[in-house]
Amino acid sequence: MSIIRRTRAISAACSGVGSGATVSVMQGSLEHDPEKWKPVFRKDHASNMKEQGSSNGGQRLEVTVGGDEGSPRLDRVLAVLRPELSRSRLKALILAGSVTARGDPIRDPAYHVARGDTITIDVPEAVAPEPKGEDIALDIIYEDDDIIVIDKPKGLVVHPAAGHESGTLVNALIAHCGASLSGIGGVRRPGIVHRLDKDTTGLMVVAKNDQAHQSLTAQFADHGRTGPMQRGYMAFIWGVPGRQRGTVDAPIDRHPYAREKMAVRPGGREAVTHWELQAAYQGRDGKPVASFLACQLETGRTHQIRVHLAHIGHPLMGDAVYGPHFKTKAGHLGGQGKDALTALGRQALHAYLLALEHPRTGELLHWEAALPEDLLLLQRALEAAL
Repeated sequence: MSIIRRTRAISAACSGVGSGATVSVMQGSLEHDPEKWKPVFRKDHASNMKEQGSSNGGQRLEVTVGGDEGSPRLDRVLAVLRPELSRSRLKALILAGSVTARGDPIRDPAYHVARGDTITIDVPEAVAPEPKGEDIALDIIYEDDDIIVIDKPKGLVVHPAAGHESGTLVNALIAHCGASLSGIGGVRRPGIVHRLDKDTTGLMVVAKNDQAHQSLTAQFADHGRTGPMQRGYMAFIWGVPGRQRGTVDAPIDRHPYAREKMAVRPGGREAVTHWELQAAYQGRDGKPVASFLACQLETGRTHQIRVHLAHIGHPLMGDAVYGPHFKTKAGHLGGQGKDALTALGRQALHAYLLALEHPRTGELLHWEAALPEDLLLLQRALEAAL
């Protein structure tokens, strides 16, 4: 399996491309048979739907039961007719009395509807998000009404948590997107479907509405096994693998003692990482000291690449968590290499490739982001020693 691909765009490039990244709309599959991918939300029920404003500032949706929805249950029928609302959101609206059938509020998700029934859904205006938006600069690669793709810089935490209650990507997206966030789960917030570690750079996609959130969640859960999704990473590691390419198939779970770490452990969750050697670098003694890999994920576990590469004896350069015993290796680098590694101050990992199916249109979108400046400096310093 070739990890790095330079796929040519065969239709017009999308708008919103930032510096250092490319985006293209693709036809067909990037790797898999497109006929095997079942797009989310493709069924057309437009003739059964009406929309109008609601007195509470929200939205009143009206649908007519066609009888071909696959189940007479109210919640399942609505999930087919209004796929932009998640099932959990629909259930909450039903229980709140916001769904009316035959003139009366229906509070039972299992209520059986009949063909021809008209159902009204009063969707309240999305509430203000928590946390609050903050004016934080973002490198936006692509944006439309459904998704936003950014090139995340180092040092930016994705989601608020203990010790990082503000200054996160979520805070930045709430401020940037504003009213274009249509209310995921009833709250104006960005839909985070995957994360990058604080000090890992590169491409991330975020949903702006429930429909996009559901589609992206399904695609990330599939991880390209049957669909077109791809997630590619560039990694600088200590040492040189003994072959050109390989796969690490090793389950990952919490470390038994250091709870902030992950570890390869029997009984952990399945984790599969494919890697391919791109370049090998010599130290000042002329012996191999480091390598440049391209990695592709088949699963998405916390710290997966960092854990897997350390597991096979080739931790990421600069990784103080999973490669602390390799600090002495820096002494084998030339002067430029040591300086570049010290200046890096983080794990040498960059999410350079992201490909997925657009949640609404079904188009295959493909982005690539070049190495950030700190990793470029490291790469040049390592090449200078050759």
